[in-house]
Amino acid sequence: MKQDYHQLLKPDIINSVSGLSLIARIIVEGYLSGHNRSRRVGAGLEFSQYRGYEQGDDMRLLDWKMLARSGRYYIKQSEIDTHISVKYILDTSKSMAHEENGLSKIDHVRVLVASLAYLSQKQGDAVGLFTVNDENIFGLNPTVRKQHFNRILHELVRLQVKGKWPDNSMTIDKLHDRSRKELILFFTDLYEHNTELMTMIKGLKTIRNEVVVMHIMGQKELEFNHSGPAIFEDLETGLRIRVDAKEAKAKYLSALGLMISDTKELLWSNGIGYHLFNLGEPIGDTLQVFLKQRSRLL
Repeated sequence: MKQDYHQLLKPDIINSVSGLSLIARIIVEGYLSGHNRSRRVGAGLEFSQYRGYEQGDDMRLLDWKMLARSGRYYIKQSEIDTHISVKYILDTSKSMAHEENGLSKIDHVRVLVASLAYLSQKQGDAVGLFTVNDENIFGLNPTVRKQHFNRILHELVRLQVKGKWPDNSMTIDKLHDRSRKELILFFTDLYEHNTELMTMIKGLKTIRNEVVVMHIMGQKELEFNHSGPAIFEDLETGLRIRVDAKEAKAKYLSALGLMISDTKELLWSNGIGYHLFNLGEPIGDTLQVFLKQRSRLL
C-alpha cells in the first residue's frame, strides 16, 4: 500500500536527516510506481558492473546467467552516456522563511531537493548542492558516490535562511563550470531589490547546459486572500507597511501577474526554463519537470 507523504510534511520531520530521507523515498518511489518509470542505465556499450534488481528496472537488462548461478536477480549495467551532472541551487535569503499552513518555503524546497536528489542518484547522475545568500555561499560539487546523497541531506537540514541575495555578480563563478554539460535547477521566490537575482540567473546559461528556475510561492501570495487592514513585512529588510487588503488586492494581483509574465518572457528569451510552484501543489509535478529537462541533455 502506498504511503501518503503529506502527513510527513511537518517541520520536525523535514528538519531531520532520517525524516527527510523517508519523505524523499516515499515521494519518488510512489511517483515512479504510478508512472511505471524505470531507473535503467541502458544496454549496448562497455560492461561496467552488476547491481541488484529494483522494482521499475527494465526486465530486458536482467542477467539470466547470474540468476542461474546465484538464484538472485541482477542488472548488468553498461557505461553509456545517459548520466549527467545535476546542480541544485537554493536561494536561502530570508524571504524564503515565508510560512503558510505551518510550512515555510525553505522547508518545501528541502523536500523538493531531497526528492530530486534521490531520483537523480537512482538515475546514476552526479549531484551537487549550492546554497546562497549574502552572508554565506556553500557548495557541494557534483559526484555520483552513494554517500554523497546523505551529505546533501545533512546540508539541507542544517541550512539557514539569512539576509538577502548577494549583489556581487562574481557569485556566478562559484556556482557552475562552464565547460561541463549539466542541468541546473534554481529554487527561489524571485524576490530581489534591484536586478541582482535575474542577472545571476541569466549568467548561468551556456550552450552546454540547461537552466530551469523553480519559482516557489505560497498560495496566499498568489491569491492575496486577506481582508481589512493588514501589516506586511519585508522579511529581508524588516520594512513594514500597513494597507487595506481589500483595496490593495486588485493592484497587487495585477502587478504580480505582470511580474510573472515579464519574468517568463525574459528567461525564455535567454533559453532558460521557468516553472511556478505553490506550496500546496503535488511534489510529483516537480519530478516530472526534472525528468523532462534531463532528457534534453541526453
